[in-house]
Amino acid sequence: MATLDFEHYKSIVTEYVQGPARALADDIEQSGKVPQRVWDDLNDRGFLRLAAPRDYGGAGLCFEEYLQLLEQFAHMHGSMRVIVHVMNSLWRSLDSKATPEQRDRFVIPFVQGKHRITFTLTEPNSGSGADIKTTARRDGEDYVINGEKWMIIFSDVADYFLVFCRLAGTSGGEGTLALLVPRDAPGLEIELMPSAMGITGTAHGHLRLKECRVPAANRLGAEGDGLEVAFRGFLDPSRTAIGMTCVGAASRALELAAQHAQKRVTFGKPLASRQTIQMWLAEMATDIEAARQLCLYAARLFDGGQPISTQAAMAKLFGTEMLQRVTDQALQIHGGMGYFKSSEIERIYRDARMQRFEEGTSEIQKMVIVRDVLARTQDGRSES
Repeated sequence: MATLDFEHYKSIVTEYVQGPARALADDIEQSGKVPQRVWDDLNDRGFLRLAAPRDYGGAGLCFEEYLQLLEQFAHMHGSMRVIVHVMNSLWRSLDSKATPEQRDRFVIPFVQGKHRITFTLTEPNSGSGADIKTTARRDGEDYVINGEKWMIIFSDVADYFLVFCRLAGTSGGEGTLALLVPRDAPGLEIELMPSAMGITGTAHGHLRLKECRVPAANRLGAEGDGLEVAFRGFLDPSRTAIGMTCVGAASRALELAAQHAQKRVTFGKPLASRQTIQMWLAEMATDIEAARQLCLYAARLFDGGQPISTQAAMAKLFGTEMLQRVTDQALQIHGGMGYFKSSEIERIYRDARMQRFEEGTSEIQKMVIVRDVLARTQDGRSES
């Protein structure tokens, strides 16, 4: 049963997305920047802590409720969608191994919007996993870090970078560390990368850490817990959430396509009267609903305390692939005019491509899924 807070937020989110957010989208596209007032507005309305616990200052919504709101948020500009998604997800990673002192110092202020932290895993010469090459060595009460990170979102505004690295001489999952590196840490150089194809205004950075010194008190968990901090309680719900952002963006694309098809007249008939267009719209709606139900199913399992690695990978895989199909068909229905930057569908089409990179590509999701398929099959053989 939905909570009173959920019904309240459902109403105000819909009103916000259909009103102020659309005007802000135009400003972002024209200026090429996400102004500070966007962050302030989203934070002041409580939209950046919907999924966090009440005793941290969050709204305390269950995951299924939050995802239903996230679907609406995904009707917004891609950069605004990313802010809502990341801020409502990262607290889990921070909180997973935080001490009481670190919870008061880092986690709760993050939830309350008093400082910004960004996830810092990807490197220029390695994948986003156990092959990280950035190293750290202990020096008294500090760690000294050397290495590079890149494509790090919010590098222009982050107060702390949650840097994942490893003790020198270790490999694989052993010796990994999660260190909160202040923006002004000595030895940290931040270079903003070129603008991306979509999500206009969201900056990504190339971080170079050269003898970068960080207090050991900024380490989350023990030495060796780095990858667990990165993935525990974060990756699966985040993948599911990305799947739902695909549902939201696709829903908006379908809405625009259907409206255009009813208004656009060719050879004396509206496009919507033509059977080919009708079939496309029906296929798009079915695709979207299938993705939505995959996400909500994973959310219900998560809320029930069950593991969702496979379901999250399926939700993310199907959602991102579905979004590409729907936005492509929506652009086709708009015709040539949809290809110009004055068209909202053009922006949605550009923004949509990013989700296929977030939290692992489609190929990574398939690897997660097939491991489960093969394990279940093997179990079945052993029982026969």
